[in-house]
Formats: sequence, C-alpha cells, structure tokens
Amino acid sequence: MVPRGRIGQNGAVAEPPLILVVDDDPSVGTVLQALVRQAGMRAVHVPSGEVALSAIEEQPFDLVVTDLRMPGMDGMTLLGRLARTTPDLPVVVLTAHGTVPLAVAAMRAGAADFLLKPFDRDELLFVLRKVLAATKHLSEEALLSPSLAPNAQGHVVASDAMRGVWDLARRAASTIASVLLRGETGVGKEGIARAIHELGPRREQPFVKLHCAAFPEALLESELFGYEKGAFTGAAHRKPGRVELAQGGTLFLDEIGEVTPAVQVKLLRLLQDREIERLGSIHSIRVDVRVVTATHRPLERMIREGTFREDLFYRIAVVPIFVPPLRERPEDIPPLVHHFLRRFAVEHQRPKLDLDVAARQALAREPWLGNVRELMNFVERLVVLSPSDWVTHADVLRELDRGRVAALPEAATMLGEGHGPATSRQISRDDLVDTLARAGNNRALAARLLGVSRRTLYNKLVEHGLPRAKG
Repeated sequence: MVPRGRIGQNGAVAEPPLILVVDDDPSVGTVLQALVRQAGMRAVHVPSGEVALSAIEEQPFDLVVTDLRMPGMDGMTLLGRLARTTPDLPVVVLTAHGTVPLAVAAMRAGAADFLLKPFDRDELLFVLRKVLAATKHLSEEALLSPSLAPNAQGHVVASDAMRGVWDLARRAASTIASVLLRGETGVGKEGIARAIHELGPRREQPFVKLHCAAFPEALLESELFGYEKGAFTGAAHRKPGRVELAQGGTLFLDEIGEVTPAVQVKLLRLLQDREIERLGSIHSIRVDVRVVTATHRPLERMIREGTFREDLFYRIAVVPIFVPPLRERPEDIPPLVHHFLRRFAVEHQRPKLDLDVAARQALAREPWLGNVRELMNFVERLVVLSPSDWVTHADVLRELDRGRVAALPEAATMLGEGHGPATSRQISRDDLVDTLARAGNNRALAARLLGVSRRTLYNKLVEHGLPRAKG
C-alpha cells in the first residue's frame, strides 16, 4: 500500500509533510501548529475527532497528532476509526502523565507513538520526524489476511507449497517458540506473522511490530527497549519501548537482518534471559514476549562475513519458515487476483468490475517479481484505470507494459520521447540482460518492454551471445 502523503516511491518528499492536530484545547492546538511550522512542516488544527474525520476525507495528511481525552469522539475512538478507514495513516497520541496506561493501550491498538503533556519541543519534533521517516517503508501486513482464519485459508491459498507454510505456521502458533520467516520482499511474511499470533494462546494480548530497517541504530535501540528521561537530547520523559508494549503478547521484528551488532547483543539477552534495559538505565526489566522475526537477507552468509551473530540466529530460528516467491507457486495467483479484485472494487466503488478469462490467464502467466505486493498493486491499478467494468486481456497487457517500462528506466529511455519502438541498433547486451531479468526471463514480455518483435529480440540475443531459449 502506498503512503497517503507526499512521500514517493524513491523516499523523497516532494513537499513538506502535512500534519493534522486534533485537540479540543485551542491553546494546545496553536502551540503544536507553531512548533510544527517552525520545523518546516505544515499543520492543520481541528477541535474534535468528528471534524478530523471530515478533514481527512477532504485532503490527504501524512500524520495525525491527537489528544486522547476529548468530548464527543475521544482519541481512542478516532484511532479505531482511522485504523479501519486509513490504516496507512500514522497516528501519534497525546496524553497527560496520569493516563500513561491509556497511551500504552493506544500503542497496542495501532498508534505509531505517544507524547506526554506538557511536551518538550525537542521530543515532539524527534517523535514526529521519526514516525514520518518510518512511513517510507511499505508494509506487508494483511497481504494474505484472508488466510488468518483457518476456515478462510482455502479461498486464498491453492498451492501445496503455501499449504505447507500455513501448516507450519499453525503448528508454531500453539507454542511460544521463536519463529523466523524467510523469503523475498512482498511475499506476505508480516501477514503470516500476525496469523501466528492470532492462532496462538497469546491472541488476546498485543501484537507489536517494528520494521528494523526504518530506523538508524540509535533510534532502533530506543524504539525497541525504551529510554529514561535525559537519556539523550529530546528525551524529556521516561518511555517504554516496543518490547515492553508487547508484554504478554508477540513482538514482530521485520527485516531482522538490518540490525547492527550492538543491537543484536541486546536482542540476544532478550531471547536468552527475558530481560532488557531502557536506554539510559542500569536496571533490568523482566519481560514475557514471543518473538517472531522476518528477513529477505542471507543470514548464513552474513554469519560467515561476521555481520550477524550465529548465537542470535539460532535463537530466532527455532522454527524457520520459508515463504516461496509467487512465481514458484502460480496456483495461488488466481485466488489472490479474485480476492484483491473484490477488495479494491468495493474500496473504489466499482462493485460490478470483473476480468474476462483471457485477462485472468495473462495475470496467471506473469512472473510477479515483486510477489504478492506487486500483484496486489497491479490489481488495484486495473480497478482504478479500467475504462469499463469489464477488464479485457488487452487492458491487462497495456497496464503490464506501462508498469514494466516505468520500472525499467533504460527501456523507457530507449523508447525515446515519442515512446516509439527501439531500433535494433539501440539495444545493447546490458539492455537485454537487464530487461530479461526484470521480465523474469520471459522472452515475449522482454520484447514488449523493448518495443521490438520477438524475431528482433532473438536476433539480438544471438548477436550478443545470449541463449534464445529460457533457462
């Protein structure tokens, strides 16, 4: 899912972030607006949760900062509504010292972070910038959410490979063993992690997630383990970390391979001794959390290179589960297409939209190098851009070509300003190798990307000493 704000796919911010401040106290709203604007961001203040929902319908915001205690719709109710309607919109909650448990409950309900009143300027900006930076990372959450319930699994999973994955996940769910989910980006590891939590004995307790690649080392440590007042500039109050927020439940660490050696040592202590220390503290805290991790990195090679601890690897990989890429389980494509089509047809108010047989077959033949995430985004694009309620084979091919060329700058350059076909002379060996890789070694697709006939493609393969056949 693409972030709602103006953070693009390359991570660059095209314009200053827009923050919605929700507080019934006009003075608090005025102060927050001023601090946000001084930091080079934009802010809009509204006095209630009801007005906030209306404002969000009218324009996209990058972040919501809301008070928890307000007349009418309070902050917790607003958080719940936003979790259902705009789950990609991060929320930071404000609370007084006496209601810290309420703020912790809000974090467990999906808030990105919280601030204590009276808030410190440096801490406010620290939290806002941290949350805004983290929203650049796309989430895999709920890509396979229909499979969370055992009786719904058959509607989305058709391949023997994924049945095996879900069988392992169900068996692991009944234990407290650490699980390591492995597989390419976009295969749905976070959805499986959440399923392991929901199907296990800790389902009534919090599921807390953290994308390890979203934070630099110093921030990651404070996010995981919390910090004491004065631990660093901007730390105006003691604050629990994600480990404490997951007490009694499940902590999901995505992209564990990005964690630095220093943080790995502290994670090892968490797994071995069930103890942590907040940043700036010398006192240990006993914790009871079930840890599930995920990565696309080759951890065994990282162990050999000395960048990942072998003892930590064995601690997190008590139950290793490999999630195969979508191209290796094409049987799952048709049910996933059906699921995403129905979901986005309702979301974009096109309930009658459907695909013809040839269009579905074309989707099933694609390699989907971006896995379930790419398929999901492509189906949504079909729903949004289809000129009629009947999506044809030609519509699918047109959008496939558009998407592949957009993902291949070299091919787009070869097509020229007029987007006409490339000439045989323009196609280099590097162009061929790169295009074939992006096309999943599909010669017909590679020819379409390059804007040439299959015969021309084959001739260029021979000219550059590349195999004409797949494999």
